[in-house]
Amino acid sequence: MIKVKNLSKKYNDKAVVNNVSVNIKKGKITSFIGPNGAGKSTLLSAVSRLIKHDVGEVMIDKKEINSWKSNELSKKVAILKQSNNLNVRLTIRELVSFGRFPYSQGNLTQEDWAKVDEALSFMELHDIENQFLDELSGGQRQRAFIAMVIAQDTEYILLDEPLNNLDMKHSVQIMKVLRRLVDELGKTVILVIHDINFASFYSDYVVALKNGEIIRQGPTNEIIEQGTLKEIYDMDIPIKQIDKCRVCVYFA
Repeated sequence: MIKVKNLSKKYNDKAVVNNVSVNIKKGKITSFIGPNGAGKSTLLSAVSRLIKHDVGEVMIDKKEINSWKSNELSKKVAILKQSNNLNVRLTIRELVSFGRFPYSQGNLTQEDWAKVDEALSFMELHDIENQFLDELSGGQRQRAFIAMVIAQDTEYILLDEPLNNLDMKHSVQIMKVLRRLVDELGKTVILVIHDINFASFYSDYVVALKNGEIIRQGPTNEIIEQGTLKEIYDMDIPIKQIDKCRVCVYFA
């Protein structure tokens, strides 16, 4: 389990995340939702130790995050940020193999390559695995980076807006893959997501942030509710029930 207690982070004396506490349960998909500037990405980065928080603590499996050695933490937690720019020319297969660095230090074994192949299959990238990243569409690049995270084979997978640059088909594909990683492999997935309908359909838990604070958290059906959504987004969002899932009609 990941436990965040009284966590705060400031930039230029402005509190981006303010006194946040949340428990992330194992073997579930937890989505961070909320308007722009709510602090979702900052919280995700603090949970992964990608940035240093100012106050509070982050416990990963009962061990404070700053107590983890970097190499051991990278075998426990993987994070994919919203923007990923590389200055070297790589094929998809080469990129995905970088996910094995915590284990191989660059000298990949047969087991490492098997994990690479598994990740490529999960993301349905085998047919284009030898194409260079600069030859790909934005959606294909995003899928390749997610495959790299899958190859890292960590217990916790943190994704910052993983549906960026993806069309409807590939957005659904990504969310189905995340669901499989949880249901079939027992992974724990935490993601920042803007589309509340994807959060509604695929998440087990939802954490809603606004102005750097958590204003609601709980099982998905408790958060995807008209009064709660109005509090989060300052707008009326009708909800329709379709096949036991709640669809938010926010475009009307």
